[in-house]
Amino acid sequence: MNTLVPVLLAGGSGTRLWPTSRKSYPKQFVDLTLSGDSFLQSTLKRSTVMADASPWIIVTGEDYRFLVAQQAREVSANVGSILLEPAARNTAPAIALAAFEAITLYDSPKLLVQTADHFIKDLDMFGSVIGKAFASEASFVLFGVKPTRPETGYGYIECGDARGNEFLVSSFQEKPDVKVAESFLRTGNFLWNSGMFMLDANAYLEALQTFEPTIYQACKQAFDNASRDLDFKRMDAKVFAESPSISIDYAVLERVQNLCVIPYHGDWSDIGAWDSVAELSTRDANGNSIQGDGMLIDSKNTFIRSESRLVTGIGLDHLVVVETRDAILVADSSKAQDVKTLVDAIKSNRRKEATEHQKIYRPWGSYETLVLGDRFQVKQIVMNPGASLSLQMHHHRAEHWVVVSGTAEVQVDDTIQMLTEDQSVYIPIGSKHRLANLGKLPLILIEVQSGGYLGEDDITRFDDVYGRK
Repeated sequence: MNTLVPVLLAGGSGTRLWPTSRKSYPKQFVDLTLSGDSFLQSTLKRSTVMADASPWIIVTGEDYRFLVAQQAREVSANVGSILLEPAARNTAPAIALAAFEAITLYDSPKLLVQTADHFIKDLDMFGSVIGKAFASEASFVLFGVKPTRPETGYGYIECGDARGNEFLVSSFQEKPDVKVAESFLRTGNFLWNSGMFMLDANAYLEALQTFEPTIYQACKQAFDNASRDLDFKRMDAKVFAESPSISIDYAVLERVQNLCVIPYHGDWSDIGAWDSVAELSTRDANGNSIQGDGMLIDSKNTFIRSESRLVTGIGLDHLVVVETRDAILVADSSKAQDVKTLVDAIKSNRRKEATEHQKIYRPWGSYETLVLGDRFQVKQIVMNPGASLSLQMHHHRAEHWVVVSGTAEVQVDDTIQMLTEDQSVYIPIGSKHRLANLGKLPLILIEVQSGGYLGEDDITRFDDVYGRK
């Protein structure tokens, strides 16, 4: 008897949604549609329409493991395994890791593979498609979305002969230009490639072994040599690095026989760029949409997202404006797919804004740089209830902590003290220290650093509950 195993790939960087999405905090963890949930959380919530599904298997990267775990807990998701990729190797190796985990846990698993960047409104229809795919006799079933416009940002699936609720896949078509997309729409036998599919786990591994044996062997050995790290399963980094980086489309799906696709007619969007976010936002009579604190005059078809201040515009037309504390994007809506090129240019100038936010998330909470000057830095630290920093030391900077709200347990060398609102402590250069929040509410404090070097790599850890020693 087959087991439905939902798999979530949550390791992407979402470059085209810069500056909100960056490597340090990519799009899967952000609420881009103002629904109250991040993409990852809304994806996990879809398990409500997966009848008798097993717990989730999530594949993510080392840097995101605590964010994944925290956001899953916030929505009470039933997560069984979180697998850590030591390096990004595209979807074929990531799904191989999930398949090895699934056949270890279940006799005949079928993987429902999703990524954390899909917006699906009609969950009942989505659940119906899942049921049809699970009941299919085919080992590989794609979900194709009925096109509603000549979209150039998606790949297409050409439908062949009908077979019950599904069609044999005749061909894959890359992202087309407008004329080709219009011809696809006219013929009526092309579907958008949603990037979601149902796979027989054993059949996938057999196909991978046949078509890409190097990937198969690297993933199998990396999985066999995996170690436990708290609630995570960490793959063997050295072995996994030997795997080629290739998508499942090229590695397997375009090479297997009798590949099927099931049409999905409900609302769906692949949120890959800002024009997609704008389309999902509520618009006024002039086609404008605003997220956050914004105001437009004599403008039309313009999208504004403001995250930290008032953003205004006059006489704008078909623009995307995205504001964060340290970077602002202004782009023609038709150029939304080119944001990745812009980010590459920022990287080439060695600017940290390309990959890092001013607010950085850690397993214990977050910190945000408020002021950075010559030989000093001011941060706001927010620590989750029950969390603590590592026992650590800095060689080049001193720190002064001032409690804004909550109760802090502070260790400086051999002295431990409790601090409450408006109280402070000084930590000299070279002193071992630790901060802990023993309360039930978040601990908020201001940290003032001073010294000749203020980089995050000036840290020596002696003990750490998160295994970062």
